[in-house]
Amino acid sequence: MAGENGAQTLLIDADDTLWENNIYFERAIAKFISLLDHREYTPEQVRLVLNDVERDSILKHGYGLHSFAHSLVETFEKLSVDPVTPELHERIHSFAHQIADHPVEVIAGVTETLQYLNERHHLIMMTKGNFAEQAGKVERSGLKEYFCAIEIVAEKDEAMYRSAIAKYALAADSSWMVGNSPKSDINPALAAGLHAVFVPHDNTWVLEHEDLASAPPSQRLLVVERFADLKAHF
Repeated sequence: MAGENGAQTLLIDADDTLWENNIYFERAIAKFISLLDHREYTPEQVRLVLNDVERDSILKHGYGLHSFAHSLVETFEKLSVDPVTPELHERIHSFAHQIADHPVEVIAGVTETLQYLNERHHLIMMTKGNFAEQAGKVERSGLKEYFCAIEIVAEKDEAMYRSAIAKYALAADSSWMVGNSPKSDINPALAAGLHAVFVPHDNTWVLEHEDLASAPPSQRLLVVERFADLKAHF
């Protein structure tokens, strides 16, 4: 850590680590479930169906608002006794459009912490999703200046992290992945040989939930309450 190994490399997740993201999807889903107003399925049951549809949609369409809107429409078609009229189709799609139009809300303490870390370490933003959507959020966030590189990838898995390690010639003993998702940020990064810092978020997307892996003997896993707590460790 700082003072022991000197400058280190921190790969840092963006959505729900640097700025709010999933809360806007949750609000859109709540509006969708209210619109569907299913007579037999509870809101919780509707959500389970949507989760399954989203898993399949990600494989076909990747991440992002287009995939999300497609999932909402397909879920409506699965559960509704009424057909999806052009008007309903447009209304459902409007839920995704509202997310796209929402300003980027940087999480409290992030900007100051990045400024602090940037002066001491090498920072690389590591975010997944639709390239244009993620690039737009990066620009609107005002955080780009703190990073020496921005990586926007289609998926975060062990192979992707190994590719990043090779691309940036990362040293295993001084490179960390920081993020809120066990599934995408922590577990595959540990599997690839990186250290990791888990920053929990109360509204992490349900499809990113996974049991937190243990760090192998030669690696470290830190768990902090807030992103700002990184200043105490780095």
